[in-house]
Amino acid sequence: MSAKILVVDDIEANVRLLDAKLSAEYYDVVSATSGLAALDMAKREQPDVILLDIMMPGMDGFEVCQRLKADSTTRHIPVVMVTALDGREDRLRGLDAGADDFITKPFDEAILMARVKALTRLKQVTDELRQREAEGHKIGVIETVSARSEGNGGRIMIVDDRTRQAEHMLRHLSDDHRPFIEPDAEAARTAAKGPLDLVIINAVNSEFDGLRLLANLRSDPTSRAVPILVVVDPDDRQRMIKALELGANDIVARPVDTSELLVRARTQVRRKRYADALKQNLDQGLEKAVTDQLTGLFNRRYMDTQLKPLVRRAAEGGPSVSALILDIDHFKQVNDTYGHDVGDEVLQEFALRLAANVRAMDMACRMGGEEFVIIMPETEAPFAYSVAERIRLHVGGTSFPIRGGQGRLHVTISIGIATTQRGDTPESLLKRADEALYRAKAEGRNRVVVPPAA
Repeated sequence: MSAKILVVDDIEANVRLLDAKLSAEYYDVVSATSGLAALDMAKREQPDVILLDIMMPGMDGFEVCQRLKADSTTRHIPVVMVTALDGREDRLRGLDAGADDFITKPFDEAILMARVKALTRLKQVTDELRQREAEGHKIGVIETVSARSEGNGGRIMIVDDRTRQAEHMLRHLSDDHRPFIEPDAEAARTAAKGPLDLVIINAVNSEFDGLRLLANLRSDPTSRAVPILVVVDPDDRQRMIKALELGANDIVARPVDTSELLVRARTQVRRKRYADALKQNLDQGLEKAVTDQLTGLFNRRYMDTQLKPLVRRAAEGGPSVSALILDIDHFKQVNDTYGHDVGDEVLQEFALRLAANVRAMDMACRMGGEEFVIIMPETEAPFAYSVAERIRLHVGGTSFPIRGGQGRLHVTISIGIATTQRGDTPESLLKRADEALYRAKAEGRNRVVVPPAA
């Protein structure tokens, strides 16, 4: 599916011109001829990039951009301001309004297409993260991340062996960020593996090719997500286009306008931190999706997904799988006598002892309440029995401490074991282990039972 571009211009001829050029590059183009129409169209169509004219009657492009960036439904859409104005103040005003780029008419078609392509890539990555966040939020394992990330205090690496230019950027960035200069390309590649919010690369250096470094950073998984701003001569259109094609997030012209540099750096740092927050939220959501929140052990959902392929492999002649079902004896009495807070402490302490007595390859899971399961890949019944006995003795041999000065509790457990047999399914394996657990309880609790071999 092609990317969708919204063209906003009150002059119909300009709209038709951009429509023709973008359509020739296989973009899907929609248009609006006023600020209000643009706001409505952006919400409804959710384009991948907006090309926004500044000089429009009524609501100008600056106000449109500010409104787009203030609206949670459109603030993630990259905006390129297209204008006949070439003044520095207008460019800074557009960037301050939240624009991602600023192109002056008459524009270079190749540069425009390179910028649109770069911003489209960025939008697609952000959309994927936001979609995954929305799905996690829907099932209750992810909290929504605020898009209002800070754009100051970033750790910025300036890669430039032209000392005067590098120090000029360092001096002006230092008020808002934590910049440092790295004049060597290989050292910069190593530094980029660490925590960075932005890399600024001079395209033309005395000792190395800045675009080669850009390509190397983009090909390395450890530095691929770091925003990169390239400093290039404004007349060097080939390097400018190539930088964008190689994955530069932004371009700044030489001689570097420090005010513009600060605005562009702030935008990139803010965007990086928002993406980082999304990724961290997704990681935490994934952990919540597979982890029992009280004990920190795996939950039943995770156990079910992992057990199926293990049992299938065993049924096809692969290594055996053993399942242990464990139940805390008389746990209801603990809750009734001491309260559910103490009951939770018992569950947490039991989970710690459980985890301390299994291998890294084993999966300790909480099924619910006081019932737990251990899935032991590549394990025959005798070894599973020895592990179960070790856990039983560890739990029953030392009383459980209770916070709040309520003393200690003696806790015992009952365990049922089953090992895969021919024709087994996850359900049949767990059913046999559960039947063994029932026997352990019927025979007096605080014991391990293995069902007889079929």
